[in-house]
Amino acid sequence: MNPEPAIHSVDARLPAWQLALFGLQHVLSMAASPVTAVFLVSRMLSLPSEMTVHLIGATFFVCGAGTLLQSLGAGSIGARLPFVMVPGGAPAMLFAVIATQTDLRTAAGAAILTSLFYWIVLPVFARCLRFFPRVVVGTMLVLVSVSLIKIYAGIVVGQPGTPGFARPQSLGLALLTIVATLAVARLFKGTVGRLAVLLGLAAGTFAGWAIGLMPANGLWSGPLFTLPTLLPFGMPRFDVLAALPMLIFSVISMAEATGQTVAVGEITGRKIDMRRDVPRTIRGDALASSIGALLGTSLIITSAENIGVVQTTGVRSRYVTATAGAMLMLIALFAPLARFAYAIPAPVVGGTALIVFAMIGVMGINLLGKVDLHVRGNQYTLAAALVVGLIPVLVPNVYAAFPGSLQIVLGNGMAAGTLTAIVVNLVFGAWRLAPAEKVQTI
Repeated sequence: MNPEPAIHSVDARLPAWQLALFGLQHVLSMAASPVTAVFLVSRMLSLPSEMTVHLIGATFFVCGAGTLLQSLGAGSIGARLPFVMVPGGAPAMLFAVIATQTDLRTAAGAAILTSLFYWIVLPVFARCLRFFPRVVVGTMLVLVSVSLIKIYAGIVVGQPGTPGFARPQSLGLALLTIVATLAVARLFKGTVGRLAVLLGLAAGTFAGWAIGLMPANGLWSGPLFTLPTLLPFGMPRFDVLAALPMLIFSVISMAEATGQTVAVGEITGRKIDMRRDVPRTIRGDALASSIGALLGTSLIITSAENIGVVQTTGVRSRYVTATAGAMLMLIALFAPLARFAYAIPAPVVGGTALIVFAMIGVMGINLLGKVDLHVRGNQYTLAAALVVGLIPVLVPNVYAAFPGSLQIVLGNGMAAGTLTAIVVNLVFGAWRLAPAEKVQTI
C-alpha cells in the first residue's frame, strides 16, 4: 500500500483550541485597521456617532466574510491561503475625499464601480504577471514594510503639534509591548512561542489598563447586538470621473496583492501558480469590496500585517485565518467586542504592528537575497525603486504641487517604487527572458 500523501501545513486542521488562540492573535493584530479606517471617514465627514458604530460593525463583518473567502475559497475566487482582509488606509482616505468633494452616495458608487473594475481589468493584469520577478516583489515588500512602519510609528507617538505628541508614556507602552513579544518568542517554544504576538499585545493592553489608558466603563454602553445596514447612505450615484482616483488605486492594489500572494507562498512553502493563484486573490478582494461597498465601507484588501503574523509565528494553516474570519463576523454582531477592540491603547496596537511590519521587510530581504545582485539590471532595478519609493516616505508632501491624480501614485511609496522596479527591470532587458522564466517568482 502506498502511504497517504503528507498534508501541507497550509491545509493542516489544528485542534479547536489552537485554532481559537491563533485566530484571536490574527484578529487582535488587525483590529485597529477597521476602527481606524471608519473613524478616519467619520471624522472627515462629521458622521453621527450612531452611524459610526454601525459602520464599524459593517467593516468587521465584511473583513470577516472576506477572510473566510480568501482562506477557504469558492471556485475560482479566494486564494486558499492564510490571508486576513482589512479596509485599506489609502482607499478609506479616497472614499472620504470623494464624499467631501461630492457626497456619500457618490463615494459609495465609486466603491461599487471600483470593485467591478477589478473584474474588468483582471484578465489584462493577469497577462502582466511575468513582470513581477523576485527583484520586483522583494523590493515591493521592503517598501511596504518601511511605509507601514512609518504610519504605525505615528500611531504610537501621535501627530506633531498635538498635546500628547511623543509622550514618554506612549513610547514606553509601545516598547513594553515589543519587548514582551520578543521575550515570549525567545523564552518559549511550541504553541506558547507561536502566540508571541498575542501575548505581547495582551501584556501591553494590561499595562495600558493599569495606568488608566484603557477605560472599561464604556464597553457595555449602547446596544449589545448590531446588524450591518444595506446601502446606509441611500441609493449610490455613479460618477466615473469622481471615482477615477479609486479606480487608479485598484491597479496599485492588484500589484500589491500579487506581491502578498508570492510572499505568503514563500513563507508557507506553498508553490504559487502565478496565473491561477494571483487572480484568485484579486477576485477575493473584488468580491469582498463589492459586499463592503453595499454596506457602506471602502475597498477591502488583503492585510500585509497578518502576513507578518504568519511569518513571525510560523503558524501556516489557512484554517487559523478562517477562524479569525468567523471571529471578526462575531465581533461585528456583538457590539461590546468591537468597543473592546477600539479601546486597546494606540501605543499597544502600534508597538505590535511595528514588529509585525518589520517582519514583512525581512521577507522582502529574504527574497532579494535570492536575486543575483551582481547582474547590472537587478542592481539598477533595486536602486531606482528604493529611491523613488523612499522619497515620499522620507520627505512627506514632496509631490504636493503635482496634480491630484499623480499625487495618488507618486505619493504612495509602495506604488511608485513598484512601478519603477517594473519599468527599470524591463528597460534592462527582462522582456528577452523566456515566458516560463518570467513567470517564475519563487
